[in-house]
Amino acid sequence: MNSFFARKYVVSGIFVAIALTLIARLFYLQIIDDSYIHSANSNVMRKVIVYPARGVILDRKGKVLVQNEPVYDLMVTPREVKEIDTALFCKLIDIDKEGFIKRMDKARAHSPYRASIFEKQLSVRTWAQYQEYQYQFRGFYVQKRTIRSYPDSIAAQFLGYVSEVNDKDIERSNGFYRSGDYIGRSGVERSYEDLIRGKRGVNNLMVDALNRPKGIFMEGKYDTLAVAGEGLVSSLDKDLQILGESLMKNKLGSIVAIEPATGEILAYISSPSYNPNLMVGRQVGNNYMKLLNDDTKPLFNRPIQASYPPGSVFKVVSALTAQQAGVIDRNTVFFCPHGYSYGGGRGWMGCTHYHGSTTLQRSVAVSCNTYYGFTYAKMIDGRGLSGPKAYDLWRNATTQFGIGHKLGIDLPGEKPGLLPTSEFYTKRYGNDKWRSSFNISLSIGQGEMGITPLQMANIMAIVANKGFYYRPHLIKGIGAQKIAKKEFTEKISAGVDEKYYPVVIQGMSDAVNTPEGTAWSNRIPGIEMCGKTGTAQNPHGENHAVFFAFAPRENPKIAIAVFVENAGYGGTWAGPIASMMVEKYLKDTITTPKYIQDRIYKANFLPAPKKVIDPKSKDVKKADSIKSKTDTVKSKRQLAALVKPKETIVHHSEVKRRHE
Repeated sequence: MNSFFARKYVVSGIFVAIALTLIARLFYLQIIDDSYIHSANSNVMRKVIVYPARGVILDRKGKVLVQNEPVYDLMVTPREVKEIDTALFCKLIDIDKEGFIKRMDKARAHSPYRASIFEKQLSVRTWAQYQEYQYQFRGFYVQKRTIRSYPDSIAAQFLGYVSEVNDKDIERSNGFYRSGDYIGRSGVERSYEDLIRGKRGVNNLMVDALNRPKGIFMEGKYDTLAVAGEGLVSSLDKDLQILGESLMKNKLGSIVAIEPATGEILAYISSPSYNPNLMVGRQVGNNYMKLLNDDTKPLFNRPIQASYPPGSVFKVVSALTAQQAGVIDRNTVFFCPHGYSYGGGRGWMGCTHYHGSTTLQRSVAVSCNTYYGFTYAKMIDGRGLSGPKAYDLWRNATTQFGIGHKLGIDLPGEKPGLLPTSEFYTKRYGNDKWRSSFNISLSIGQGEMGITPLQMANIMAIVANKGFYYRPHLIKGIGAQKIAKKEFTEKISAGVDEKYYPVVIQGMSDAVNTPEGTAWSNRIPGIEMCGKTGTAQNPHGENHAVFFAFAPRENPKIAIAVFVENAGYGGTWAGPIASMMVEKYLKDTITTPKYIQDRIYKANFLPAPKKVIDPKSKDVKKADSIKSKTDTVKSKRQLAALVKPKETIVHHSEVKRRHE
């Protein structure tokens, strides 16, 4: 009996212990542990990423160059998708059934349980149509974001474009970027990405069983705000940019205009260009491939990546550095018998005219090759040094004008151009006994020298400032306070004293404003423009037309370089373009005769399009050399289109040139 009662108490105790344990567990789950509450909430709560608007980009006068427009990304959580009317769904967002299947397979591969992008960048109109039927498509929802919009469709190479991040971008960002984010790929969009991208936010929304928003979770307690990117004020003058792009239509080349007093770039034209709006929207992939495969290379940023022989415009640098070196002065006279003889009479570098006795000032005005042949010879042969050592001094003086190295513009992909070292020539000729006659073509900006259009414009800014420049840049102010980067306020010396500039500047003024000058036809009524024409030889086709200038002579406001590939004479093609740009900027008008304007606007220097031949055609004949292709070519310009351009190399024994 006693054992029975003992067992009863034991069993009762066990039941009591179990009951207490259950009660304690229920108390913990319902009162203390909130994980199940969060789990339940997650079934009815959606985290929506709030993408910030990228910073707006304005021109120097506050006119919009780049703004933002709303679009909508269609998101999907595959496991929540039930039977839907796929035909209606596809019609609403403009895809086919095959496309629907591929997108769903991709989403499932990403994660059946997590949302991913089903279709990017639905327009406002498409979103409005879809919204009426959204309740029928469980598992789908729309996420708002913005894309770039370019009201005037200009300055594509300057502005750049954005695209979705890839795995490398995400890895390099240390977790800042996530799949679906966008990043600047080129232009200032890339250079200033850290400033204009902004910061993401998160909204927590309550949704019902049909995935319809029902309100804000916990009154926004756990939400974070998106922070818009900093705005940028560019140095570009929109009206001047539009004019420049219209003047360069159907031409290969560049225009760069700089404000000498600040280094701010007023116009930045790379031609051919493209409509930057092609690089946004749902067709961006197709558009990019078309641009990439275009024979005229519209994605190529010519002002900072193309390297050309400067031609006669380099004589300005030669005149200044030779004075600084003390080998010539403003009174130095050389005799021009229609060319320059070198190498003991074995070589001849022709000049355009018989100039006779020529002073430094006149040599700039009439662009005398002979004068600069003698000048270069004195720099290399007349200083009591070996050729390589004298050349090193000449090269060091030349590089201070921004030739042969990057200038540090606020754009990615800048190239340094080309200015060979003395070791290059020593290796070429097999010893160090070479003299000026071995590379005399450098004296007139030909041969192995190559500079970018930006460097050309910067040289003109140096002359306008009489000896210094500010690093060329495209963004003059950042954010609401319009903060300028420190590196763009630093004054950089070109290494030539101010006293040596007046005679060169007078020669440049004479080149434009006197009948004997090579740019007489490019003068501007009421404005004393100082300029220099150039016709750079091109072994792959027609010569390149070059012109650079600054204006007005006193207190210069604009320095400009124009380069038109395969066009011919600088004074005929590049000069009128520069004159119209300068007059437009200074006087907001153009007085250039209409027949000249029409000639410029209507000119087409694009290479002839390549014929696409069907390999199955019976008429196809094998063309295994450039020679066989030239049978159907009617001009040098068409021939140039068949040959891939290379760096211009002219041996000293080959120099016998036509100029201007």
